[in-house]
Amino acid sequence: MGGLGKLIKTLQLDTRLLGMIGAFLLIAFIFNIATGGTFLTPRNIFNLTLQTASVAIMATGMVFVIVTRNIDLSIGSIVGVVGMVMGLVQAFWLPEIVGFGSPVIIVVTVLVGIGLGVLIGGFQGWMIGYLMIPSFIVTLGGLLIWRGAAWWVTRGTTVSPLDQNFVMLGGASGTIGVTASWALAALGAAATVWFLMRSRRQQMAHDIAVKPLWAEYALAGILVAAIAGITAIINAYEIPTRVLQRRFQREGLEMPEGYTEAYGFPISVLIVISIVIIMTIVARKTRFGRYIFAMGGNPDAAELSGINTKLLTVKVFALMGGLAGVAAIVASARLASAGNDLGTLDELRVIAAAVIGGTALAGGVGTIYGAILGAFIMQSLVSGMGMVGVDAPFQNIIVGAVLILAVWVDIVYRRRTGEA
Repeated sequence: MGGLGKLIKTLQLDTRLLGMIGAFLLIAFIFNIATGGTFLTPRNIFNLTLQTASVAIMATGMVFVIVTRNIDLSIGSIVGVVGMVMGLVQAFWLPEIVGFGSPVIIVVTVLVGIGLGVLIGGFQGWMIGYLMIPSFIVTLGGLLIWRGAAWWVTRGTTVSPLDQNFVMLGGASGTIGVTASWALAALGAAATVWFLMRSRRQQMAHDIAVKPLWAEYALAGILVAAIAGITAIINAYEIPTRVLQRRFQREGLEMPEGYTEAYGFPISVLIVISIVIIMTIVARKTRFGRYIFAMGGNPDAAELSGINTKLLTVKVFALMGGLAGVAAIVASARLASAGNDLGTLDELRVIAAAVIGGTALAGGVGTIYGAILGAFIMQSLVSGMGMVGVDAPFQNIIVGAVLILAVWVDIVYRRRTGEA
């Protein structure tokens, strides 16, 4: 263990991140044995990414909310009301103006969804920041209000079918194929190596101690191998033969004997990756991100230093609302319908993902990548338990116990590392 610890220290790896990766792999390994090797098949991993997408998107915003010592219990209900409004826009309102199948529908629907989420989130943030109402109360009220509004929009009627172009954003029917997936992986690997080289040059320019060159190469190799491995697994999930046959028949062609084709990365996963990159840049490289962590670390000191904490609160909740709008897009597109129960209990899953990912409820500490891993751990637990036949009530018991355990482990970790 001494040699392993020295290696981890030399590579400057985040021990918390390694712990979460280890937990995820352990969960996957246990469920793979319990399901007779089904859990780690390309098909199940592909479906796991689809199921995690909407929660992962919102978890990135929840990191900012919790870091500022707030909470948002309304995001699941915001997903519901935004999804219902978008359903009406694309199924009833716009087709009467531009006709069914028009490319205008997807553009307007997406803008309406994100815009409505930003407005709702910003309004709640205004009440929290300027009226000084605790975020728990405001968003608890929002949970009830927006869930009721989701039902009121269509009187509880599910809106279906949705625009075919819009449905592709959910990933179930919208993928980029094998070639584009490998091209994206190559771009990601190149960007990873470039980022590591750039960080090293910046550290050396500021006389900051850097890793040995071999450690830099080793870390780059691990990350590139991880990108290639994930891409290979996703690309191994082939489109069923009957689906290919129907597609060839619609095109009036005969499918060649032995012809196969894989899905590649779902569009919803690309949306998640894009948001993770953007939110990470915001957190680490922008004044807005620095203000968020400064406010979470010490709100009084942040205000005395000139940060408008009230306006910052509005911006954080508006951002959270916008991400809830994006999650509503992905979730409703995946289901190809909009029901008033869309997003039910998502607020608990998102908060759990952020906390499991290392975001401190006391504020000031949190990472975007941690929240994403937390979301995958949560969904892996739920999906795995469903596959082995665990009853829903017992699933909730286990997920709740895991959440409490994660918080306890986080508290112990911070005490030992001096972060508490």
